[in-house]
Amino acid sequence: MVTVSSEYRRHLPTAEDLPDSDETPVDNELQNHIPNILLSLLAEIWADRDDWFWGVDMGIYYEPNIEEPEKSKCIVPDGFLALGVPRNTGEGGRLSYLLWHEKALPILALEVVSKKYNGEYDLKLAKYEELGILYYVAYNSTTGRKIYKKHQSLEVYKLINGKYELMPSVALLQQEGGQMVWIPEIELGIGCEQNVLDNWSREWVYWYDRDGIRYPTAQERASRAEERASRAEAIATQARLANQQVEQKAQRLAKKLKEMGIEPDEI
Repeated sequence: MVTVSSEYRRHLPTAEDLPDSDETPVDNELQNHIPNILLSLLAEIWADRDDWFWGVDMGIYYEPNIEEPEKSKCIVPDGFLALGVPRNTGEGGRLSYLLWHEKALPILALEVVSKKYNGEYDLKLAKYEELGILYYVAYNSTTGRKIYKKHQSLEVYKLINGKYELMPSVALLQQEGGQMVWIPEIELGIGCEQNVLDNWSREWVYWYDRDGIRYPTAQERASRAEERASRAEAIATQARLANQQVEQKAQRLAKKLKEMGIEPDEI
């Protein structure tokens, strides 16, 4: 966590003074998709909370340069989670995440391993370790490639005594091949499993509850709500048809009784 003496605080660069993009394009779709899926899930899971922020492809500035603000030191995770900060900061939102302004170090950083290796298992890991970010999550969608053979598709590292240690994952009972790591500090698990999302069938990264039950996406919640409505409508239709059949039987019986000279109302 960056600390700055009070006499220099008023001279610190603001987000407007700093580049808010490194102009480096992502090299695969998942570097956008996966952080945004996790963000949309958090927005539902923590809908009643306003003390968190999930950044996507946003710079974390950790060392200011007062003389040349554009040279302030920064790292850009694919996603990161900070707690104890306002979720919304106004109409324009955050341009970047400035540690000397936010005064809260992110608790988790996420990197989706690049198709062209970009140091996710060494250089970036070492930088997040140096910054003191409690959890570092690396997701690798190409585990079959030689450079990644010793790594699992999802690895979660925790800072223990100043060093990252790989956390053990647990198998998901309801999903063959799925795995999850529980993060007690946020009372959520992060894991991955095979699923179909936007007609794309592959392994995706999600949040889970303590029992390893995956939190559904907005698309899945809408689909389930539609299914419940359809079932309710089908049940109502069946009940209506059953009532109509009872009424028709009653009418036929009444007609037959009258033909026999018996008034149904007198029975």
